[in-house]
Amino acid sequence: MKFNRQTTLRAQASVAGVGVHSGLPVTLTLGPAPVDAGFIFVRTGLEGSDREVQATAEQVIATDFATVLGDRSGPLVSTAEHVLAALRGMGVDNATIEIDGPEVPIMDGSAAAFIAAIDQAGVVTQPAQRRLIQVLKPISVKIGDSFGEIRPHASGFRVEVEIDFTNPVIGQQSYAFDLNPEGFRREVGRARTFGLMGDVARLWSAGYALGASFDNTVVFDDERLLNTEGLRYADECARHKVLDVIGDLSLAGLPLLGAYRSVRGGHKLNHAVLTALLADRTAWRVVEGEAVRRTTRPVGEVGRGIVGGRIAAAYGPDVS
Repeated sequence: MKFNRQTTLRAQASVAGVGVHSGLPVTLTLGPAPVDAGFIFVRTGLEGSDREVQATAEQVIATDFATVLGDRSGPLVSTAEHVLAALRGMGVDNATIEIDGPEVPIMDGSAAAFIAAIDQAGVVTQPAQRRLIQVLKPISVKIGDSFGEIRPHASGFRVEVEIDFTNPVIGQQSYAFDLNPEGFRREVGRARTFGLMGDVARLWSAGYALGASFDNTVVFDDERLLNTEGLRYADECARHKVLDVIGDLSLAGLPLLGAYRSVRGGHKLNHAVLTALLADRTAWRVVEGEAVRRTTRPVGEVGRGIVGGRIAAAYGPDVS
């Protein structure tokens, strides 16, 4: 990651598809945003006026099968993680995400379509220093047999993922990635969401996966991969988990200087670790990119700073 100035999009760019869980058609438009705005979802198509929701951890209202953002009136945007991963992964700091339905379109199950939209819109530098959240001490959370930890890592943001499925086709996989735009585009951004055929009936009965298909989901049964075109990477499942982590932890509101490790994790664990980090005001500080570039000991105020355009609140971990 380059520690330099903030960025936004030069113009607007749109994608259209269906929601993987809702099955509803939706159009999403990425666009510019001012300095320090962070990522702002603008929900259109509602009765009355449009509604905005900041893409920050405090706006997360559900993490069961996707990351859902909302406000006191209820959910506004579901399955936010892939577009957020694309923005953070491609080095964008500030953007509006206009969406005319309740769920971000799944596209091909990866972040590739959002990367293409970012390329189409163009990324431009803004006249303000990039600000980052520097992790100062390890923070860990355990939920059942899942474990997540974020720890100091001065040279950028690193993700280490381990998955362990009883399904023999997926099995155990691990993948580590140091975030940078070209690496994200090449190694992580094209990794697709995945699932087990045996879980489909359960998901349908719970109102999920109504838009899932072989065109947007990598599907396994107990003996083989069911998608005829095969995998994009031998460890595509682990890489997609890295993609989800980048999207979920973008909800810190600023880029992270730290290393995140996830073992048998998912959206719930990612959110729990992030909220636990932000709740501990001795565990992080906000630093400017120029200070990080000049020295390995950047100056900043411990546990105090503007996150996503607002003063960071003390969040409590949700490990339910």
